[in-house]
Amino acid sequence: MRAILQDRYGSADVLQLREIDRPVPGEGQVPLRVHSASVNALDWHLMRAKPFLVRMGSGFSRPKHPVRGVDVAGTVASVGGGVTRWKLGDAVFGTATGAFAEYVVAAEGTITHKPDSITFDQAAAVPIAAFTALEGLRDKAAVKPGQLVLVNGAGGGVGTFTVQLAKWMGARVTALTSTENLERVRALGADEVLDYTHEDITRAGRTFDVVVDIGSTHSVSANRRLLNPTGVYVQVGMLPKTGTFGFLGRMLGLRVQSSFGKRRMLAYMARGRDEDLAVLRELLGSGQLAPVIDRRFPLEQVADAIRYVESGRACGKVVISVLPS
Repeated sequence: MRAILQDRYGSADVLQLREIDRPVPGEGQVPLRVHSASVNALDWHLMRAKPFLVRMGSGFSRPKHPVRGVDVAGTVASVGGGVTRWKLGDAVFGTATGAFAEYVVAAEGTITHKPDSITFDQAAAVPIAAFTALEGLRDKAAVKPGQLVLVNGAGGGVGTFTVQLAKWMGARVTALTSTENLERVRALGADEVLDYTHEDITRAGRTFDVVVDIGSTHSVSANRRLLNPTGVYVQVGMLPKTGTFGFLGRMLGLRVQSSFGKRRMLAYMARGRDEDLAVLRELLGSGQLAPVIDRRFPLEQVADAIRYVESGRACGKVVISVLPS
């Protein structure tokens, strides 16, 4: 089969299209024929091993798992080995390490049925970004109906899902994005959409119950000014461009700022629980959640797709169409 491999850490130049053997499923694993995958910040965290702490889990000198990609949508290629929930040909989506390939092996519980109303490309755009948005709003910020929620970075993959899920939870959403994404984000249901290139929200004198910050360039103290006296600031991801010391310094800053008053400031990485995938499936099937797809790339152009995502210009998700429909 064809797959995108990396045998060392670095830029997208380290990615190569190669012919390799199909992965062999173990007990309770499901082999999938990949129709679509999608690119996440996680992919280039692992590709570049930045911040350096990433190597603690992914391999110190070289990647433990050389095939990149996590989000996947496809069909069950075979069953056996204790698999009881799936049958041959089932259309599914979820997560599986090594999704930038023609075949991948997924744990039985990390995939779910694809709603008939969405395409494989749309399904592949969902898992990691939507997991991140859901966990940030529900588990970290505990968003309640009527609360004022600011989404900083609303035009990206996580941001577009955060806007929609915050509205589903009954919040009043202010979305901060770039000029070119204003109309697209407004179409997602945000109550207010602001252009960060024309307004510094941290100096506007406004406060919110919840701030979800996706790739902010503002300091921790500046973001704290955005919170109501009992507000919650949630930073998404690891801000890899700051480097390891910058990352650790920001984590320390969040902890220090949370020690004064009742405001809470925290950062997190999504866990992606199996039960949350079922929640997302229901929202997708009912039309309450709709993936935003910026561009599609074929498997052989994964390196270009990752370069595009790294550039910060993508609105919504970038999809890899492995088996175009």
